[in-house]
Amino acid sequence: MRSAHRPHAAALPILQGEGIQLGPWPERDAVADAAALARLHADPHAMRYWSTAAWAPDDLPRAHAFLDDVEAGARGGKLLRFAARRPGSPGLVGWVTLFRIDPPRPRTEIGYLLDPALWGQGFGRRMVHLALDHAFVAIAAQKVEADVDPRNAASCRLLEALGFQREGPLRQGWRSGTERQDSAIYGLIANEWRG
Repeated sequence: MRSAHRPHAAALPILQGEGIQLGPWPERDAVADAAALARLHADPHAMRYWSTAAWAPDDLPRAHAFLDDVEAGARGGKLLRFAARRPGSPGLVGWVTLFRIDPPRPRTEIGYLLDPALWGQGFGRRMVHLALDHAFVAIAAQKVEADVDPRNAASCRLLEALGFQREGPLRQGWRSGTERQDSAIYGLIANEWRG
């Protein structure tokens, strides 16, 4: 029997927000989801500030490996990756991940990716809000952290609007292509959450 902290990926709850829904990765949508993942991860705009390079176009094997990692992470209880969709539409528009979940002293990190066609419309903020509510209520996390490229002003603003505080830089903490990059470390503590 699975504990509340170790859901199967298909058993992830559906988190409903205004114009956005987070939920599981149903088996029936695996082919379409893999194609959408490959498209999103190959988009140079979407991947501009990631710690990994954009995927090669139509890299379906890598997309299927991503979906396998979703399942394995959920089984291990350390990673919950929600598919983001528009209500009433099966199409994948992004994802939100809660990872490095560490019960019994719950602390987690958050990551997210949204189709650039939806940027600037509040969808990113709403999907991160849904995931944070899940982290603080269902998982009982005491703290959620985010590691952001400091040049990604939109992502920094999104986190700050949700109550995250910038806790400091991590100098040259990762490599993007051929360059070393700093990270802006953000943190949000449970009693600061305004969910």
